[in-house]
Amino acid sequence: MGNFRDNIRRVEPYVPGEQPKRLDVIKLNTNENPYPPALGVTAVREAFSDEQLRLYPDPASHALTSVLADRYGLDEDQVFVGVGSDDVLAMAFLTFFNSDKPILFPDITYSFYSVWADLFRIPYERPALDENFRLVKEDYYRDNGGIIFPNPNAPTSLLLPLSEIRDILDHNPDSLVIVDEAYIDFGGESALPLLKEYENLLVVQTFSKSRSMAGMRIGFAMGSSELIKAMNDVKYSYNSYTMNRLTLLMGQEAVKDEAYFRESLDKIIRTREEARGRLEELGFHVLDSRANFLFASHKSVPASRIFEELREAGIFVRYFRQPRIDNYLRITVGKPEEMEALYQFLERYR
Repeated sequence: MGNFRDNIRRVEPYVPGEQPKRLDVIKLNTNENPYPPALGVTAVREAFSDEQLRLYPDPASHALTSVLADRYGLDEDQVFVGVGSDDVLAMAFLTFFNSDKPILFPDITYSFYSVWADLFRIPYERPALDENFRLVKEDYYRDNGGIIFPNPNAPTSLLLPLSEIRDILDHNPDSLVIVDEAYIDFGGESALPLLKEYENLLVVQTFSKSRSMAGMRIGFAMGSSELIKAMNDVKYSYNSYTMNRLTLLMGQEAVKDEAYFRESLDKIIRTREEARGRLEELGFHVLDSRANFLFASHKSVPASRIFEELREAGIFVRYFRQPRIDNYLRITVGKPEEMEALYQFLERYR
């Protein structure tokens, strides 16, 4: 009796950042943008009708892929959209990583990669970052079934230069290379220009961070028309209506308002750079972030203790109980007043 349990797929699930039930908190733990989305996004929401709810959305998401293609200088058939970059990346794993050879990604990186690999039965290896948490490009000069890494890396916040991405591509002409650019807008150079040279490159970005739309779930991939067609073929075989009508309309408006986009980024970058200096004055070692968060370790106080005491005080940051980084905190860049409250609390550890 009960042998059906033998056939249940069992995986170690991804653990997202805590979503506190309290409202009176400072939430610096999930890398959300502290500023609202563009005004056009709000206008779309207010004008959305019941009739639009009644009808299916466009399965090709044409209006959104069109504005994204224009924004990034691509043809529309070079853009794929999905329900957040997690959906896009999962679809890419399912579409492209079908070899018996292991895919490669860093040992300290976005933890969803190993979850998808386990879920889809994809073999994988995790080359170690060096002692400074830098990706070692030479570790990717080996036989593999595909390569993926975030740039900037998460949770370390460090940026891999475009020259090193090019080098990885040059050494892997027979492998698909995915560059996950969830945080690229906060100070990095995108790998997007390399699409003209490398047919095996896929670049993935999101609206969740730089465009203040984590709650709407919009992600997109950019690559050759051949790669995008393959992803769409898999998508249409799995769930053709992934993007709802309201999200598609809001996404278009977010892309159109370039001035607001730049203004919001500039504010976050300024706050990030100030925060790095303030934290160092308080006894923290802070990595050179090019994301909308900081990765910091105190000179004498364990990160686990600081994490728990901050949480009790209603200030939420992210702590990872895993080897090599279990004495670091990941701190989202919030509004200046939120960061000031953080600094005031951390004075006790000076």
